[in-house]
Amino acid sequence: MGGPCFAAYLPFRTLLYASRIYSSTLSKPTLICTVLTRYPVSCPDAQPTEAEKEVWDQVNVVLKDARGILDDLQSYKGAGEAIREAIQHPNDENLQEKAWGAVVPLVGKLKKFYEFSLRLEAALHGLLGALTSTRYTPTQHLEREQALAKQFAEILHFTLRFDELKMTNPAIQNDFSYYRRTLNRMRINNVPAEGENEVNNELANRMSLFYAEATPMLKTLSDATTKFVSENKNLPIENTTDCLSTMASVCKVMLETPEYRSRFASEETASFCLRVMVGVIILYDYVHPVGAFAKGSKIDMRGCIKVLRDQPRNSVEGLLNALRYTTKHLNDESTSKNIKAMLQ
Repeated sequence: MGGPCFAAYLPFRTLLYASRIYSSTLSKPTLICTVLTRYPVSCPDAQPTEAEKEVWDQVNVVLKDARGILDDLQSYKGAGEAIREAIQHPNDENLQEKAWGAVVPLVGKLKKFYEFSLRLEAALHGLLGALTSTRYTPTQHLEREQALAKQFAEILHFTLRFDELKMTNPAIQNDFSYYRRTLNRMRINNVPAEGENEVNNELANRMSLFYAEATPMLKTLSDATTKFVSENKNLPIENTTDCLSTMASVCKVMLETPEYRSRFASEETASFCLRVMVGVIILYDYVHPVGAFAKGSKIDMRGCIKVLRDQPRNSVEGLLNALRYTTKHLNDESTSKNIKAMLQ
């Protein structure tokens, strides 16, 4: 995608150790002082080691297309005007054909977005398998396999950005709904439908479920992470949750520490870190038995929410909404009133 690494321009190993003050294994905040000056700045363009290369290559093929997907979604204008004209003049065949001709190529784009979500799901499965294996601790994985950690961060960044764009574009669901209604009417009237070759009924049903979600890509990743954990019962769940909580803490430390934040090349880097932080919080909330908001969570939720609230409101409202509406455990009784109030 060409986005900044979530450890870009920063002493990554330092951040990993600093972030662990929220882990149950470390309780002395003074440890931060001993690590802040120990390690060199990591390369923002982390290259895969030989051990990482097979997974990295597979994921890189997917990520190369991510920028194009976002560009296509950002430029998606919809066929609203043509659809309105067709609905208002149901007996005008020219207007019906014009609306159908406008919608069919757009549904082709929506199909491409949906199929990309399946590729992203497979890429995430490969990354989780590599980053949670038992040969290293979660912190060691993120330290030694920075190229894979960067790809994981890029997937999360893409996911949150895709969903932000989708949530603010009602034309997507309007176009697809019109396409399905028209296709059904054509079938009933035995009219050949050119667009049916593009999206058959079974695929249309799956796409409909996908786009009905407020945050479809995030739902795909959450389900994929949950599935990964359930399919790998021999793998301690902590391997996955500790990886996620460590990444959340690294992002939080980078964003809230002036010394680190001042090294960001641009505000794009800050946006990248914010999206990654929110993404891993949501995945953690889905796979951890008690979620991210419970007292025993290894994610400092108060700190993470404060970091979000300290940003310009219009730049993080979508991320705050993701925490409000797409997490699993926010409304549990075990979630403190203080955290709930912070998200109101």
